[in-house]
Amino acid sequence: MKTELTVNGRRERLDADARTTLLDALRVHLELTGTKKGCDHGQCGACTVLVNGRRINSCLSLACMHEGDEIVTIEGLGEPDRLSDLQQAFLSHDGFQCGFCTPGQICSATAMLSEIEAGWPSHVSDDLDRTPELSSTEISERMSGNICRCSAYPNIVEAIKEAADRRRG
Repeated sequence: MKTELTVNGRRERLDADARTTLLDALRVHLELTGTKKGCDHGQCGACTVLVNGRRINSCLSLACMHEGDEIVTIEGLGEPDRLSDLQQAFLSHDGFQCGFCTPGQICSATAMLSEIEAGWPSHVSDDLDRTPELSSTEISERMSGNICRCSAYPNIVEAIKEAADRRRG
């Protein structure tokens, strides 16, 4: 099936089986291997990417469903000489050990910070009418779909807090 995707700002033409997941389209067909294949069941978050600014598990979505969508992978968030604030904060706070989950964690945290800025409450938000506070509990709840098997969670939370502080200026 022919599908046109916009990935990291570039228009990509894909000719793949209609059953090809977005994850496999990115990794196999477009050779963007930063997005990881973990459980392949949507339970670990290693495959998290941004689609039109919202985080999704790319292993649960078909590539052909994203005709015309804006897809951003970890490769689109920063470059080795120009890291995003979150990428830099993950390095500064040692928010990874083996690094396998890190791309998904960073993509998810990027969208999570936008959700908070937009005032979206979570299950642990105290007040549904105010912008949620960026507490450790709030971050943990919002990042619960991203598993770190090395248990770098405290460092991940601190990295997210630092990046949020930088965004607020």
